[in-house]
Order: sequence, then C-alpha cells, then structure tokens
Amino acid sequence: MKPPTFRQIPYGSDAFREACQLRDIVLRQPLGLSLFDEDLTQERDQMHFGLFAQSAKLIACAIAVPQSDSIAKLRQMAASAEYRGKGHGSALLSCIENHLIHQGVERLELHARLTAVPFYKKAGYMEEGDTFTEVGIPHVSMLKTLVNS
Repeated sequence: MKPPTFRQIPYGSDAFREACQLRDIVLRQPLGLSLFDEDLTQERDQMHFGLFAQSAKLIACAIAVPQSDSIAKLRQMAASAEYRGKGHGSALLSCIENHLIHQGVERLELHARLTAVPFYKKAGYMEEGDTFTEVGIPHVSMLKTLVNS
C-alpha cells in the first residue's frame, strides 16, 4: 500500500473545502460550534497543508501562519477519526516542519488543547506559559525550534 501524500492546499480549492469540513467535524462540532460561522477569508494568505490517502481522501490537515520571516504559528490541526492513532498526524507535522524549514522558518509556535499536549511533546514541542481558554476550552502555548537536518 502506498504511503499518504503530503501537499500544500490552495486556498479556495476543492481540497481546501474538504479541509474546512474536516476541521469543522473534528475541532468545532464537538464544542457546539461551526467553523463556517468564522470569517475564513482571513485564511487566504495562510499556508494550508494536507495528508492524502491513495484514494485522494484527506486524512489530516493543518495551517501554518507566518508570524515573521523566521517564526510561524501552527493552527487548526485535525485528523480524520478513522485515521487517528496510526501515525498520520505525526507524519503531517513532520512534513509541515520540513516544508517550513525550507522556507526559512526557525521556530514553530502553536496553541494546543490540553488533550493534545502529549502529542506535541512527543514531537519535541515545549510548553510555554500558563493555561488559557480558547474556543471555550483550556489550551497551552507550545513551541519548537526547527533545525535543518
């Protein structure tokens, strides 16, 4: 079986709409919210990424937002329920980090739900600061210095 394919997703494309659906199902609906109530036009200049199965089905997605020439913020990482726990989230994160390193990014920051902290710690991210509330649930800031290896 062929491994999943990593690629950047163009804003407004069919894959972008598929990623929005996945983000809504995984990140918003469990909180009684809808991603589609948010202004998604703000994402036009952000970098959207996806991991796709051989069937071209989206497995996982995330967004990277440039903060400066050397810093980016990861947001809205989501994996399809049927693919969770199989290493696809880690694979996507690694691909994004490698892509950003080649763009000159040296540090990746994110706001992790407390339930996701172990996942990011395993990937080398460190907690920074106190717990805060975002979209109604506890989060913590995390960061990782990216190294060109």
